[in-house]
Amino acid sequence: MLDLDRVNAYLSRVEESETNTFPPVSGKLKVGVDLGTAYIVLVVLDEENNPVACEKRASGVLRDGVVVDYTGALRIVRELKEKLEARLGAELVNCAIAMPAGTESSARTHQYVAEGAGLEVTAVLDEPSAANAVYEIEDGVVVDIGGGTTGLAVLKGGRVVQTEDEPTGGTHLSLVLAGNYHIPVEEAEAIKQDYARHREILPVVRPVVEKMAAIVRRCVDKAGTDAIYLCGGTCCLTGIEGVFEKETGIRTFKPANPFLVTPTGIAMNCKI
Repeated sequence: MLDLDRVNAYLSRVEESETNTFPPVSGKLKVGVDLGTAYIVLVVLDEENNPVACEKRASGVLRDGVVVDYTGALRIVRELKEKLEARLGAELVNCAIAMPAGTESSARTHQYVAEGAGLEVTAVLDEPSAANAVYEIEDGVVVDIGGGTTGLAVLKGGRVVQTEDEPTGGTHLSLVLAGNYHIPVEEAEAIKQDYARHREILPVVRPVVEKMAAIVRRCVDKAGTDAIYLCGGTCCLTGIEGVFEKETGIRTFKPANPFLVTPTGIAMNCKI
């Protein structure tokens, strides 16, 4: 079972590292490069996985987990790396990368982006498995909902036995909001990120969230699944776990800040 108190305390420290740089407790630095549809995030941990620093930037250089603007992705990763190095006063060398489950063919492009920014890629994994480095789930389903896709990893005895991914994510929520309120997608994106309006917008986007839950319901065995654990930026939507629980009939949990779970888990998998 997920220890939410442990996860929330750890992720709170990672979130704090966006504005405060923490001195490494021990060893070399580990970097996680998360190329997301809505954001690119770099998380730096020390050798014992203590949070050190974090930088992120909104971007539109990926679509459904696939790089569609290589030059733009490279520029952002390079600039974030340089900002982190200036904060740390040290060069960042090794990193891990991840991509939506089932899009392994895009791994090479992700690797080229990281290497082009001056990093050596030492680990490549799928996003839900990366998230479980933070969650430490033995049995259950980790569901990572980003801007472009809904991905999942089924775990049995701590091992990933199944991964799935389908192109439905936060971008689709923004499109629905834009259509409903007759506003540009950029304004819809801002509304989606305003926690004060989540109660208002949940009924509007609920059909899309139900579709995400249906992906999970279709892919997992309810009788053999103890719980669902959500992560990814789209899961910041207040009440999303209740929709998943109702649609799947499976207990569903999420941490206070699901956005940082996957990039942090990627960094934890970096080999140094």
